[in-house]
Amino acid sequence: MLDRYDGHILGLATADGRRVVIGRWLRSPWPPFADVMTQDVGGRRTLLAPHRDVADEIAATYVFDDVVLTPVRVTCDGTARRWFVDAGPLTADVTIGDRTPLGRLLRAVPRPLARSRTFATLADPVARALLPGVRTRGSAGAGRREWYGATDQHAVVDARVAWDGRPCGDLLPAVPPVAFGFSSVPRRPTVTTVRTTIERPER
Repeated sequence: MLDRYDGHILGLATADGRRVVIGRWLRSPWPPFADVMTQDVGGRRTLLAPHRDVADEIAATYVFDDVVLTPVRVTCDGTARRWFVDAGPLTADVTIGDRTPLGRLLRAVPRPLARSRTFATLADPVARALLPGVRTRGSAGAGRREWYGATDQHAVVDARVAWDGRPCGDLLPAVPPVAFGFSSVPRRPTVTTVRTTIERPER
């Protein structure tokens, strides 16, 4: 069985060592939702998810030390090019910049092809070589397989992030690897337009 998630993945890191991955899903097996995966400087991995069904599905695919059910709100201001995130202990005000060189290349690929599992499979060795830690296909939890089909990418140029009300410090220019699944996020802070396809074993 195939599940498809169309939306955006935003990845960044802050001066206190926190890594933040925000998923904003416009089309999926559920109504539109957002989730946050975060890893602190000590390596502790936390999922912030809006309801139990989503949390269970994500936790079956990725690995976390803590799962927190909390409203996750992502508001996008297209004019100011900002994301405002309110997710329980985490808040963020993120500014989006210009399209990256990779984004320009992805835009040249026909969208149906770029989102396909075939293209993700062919792109995987290229991603490994050019984007350390990034994979576009792999094995996920519970016998699942996963493909990432990216169609666009923009830089993240500023972020104000807080955890439990405490500022996390300045946006870092490089994102240390995250350890939620088989793939990390790009090393530069970015937001990527993506289709995530998950193949679940038949029950």
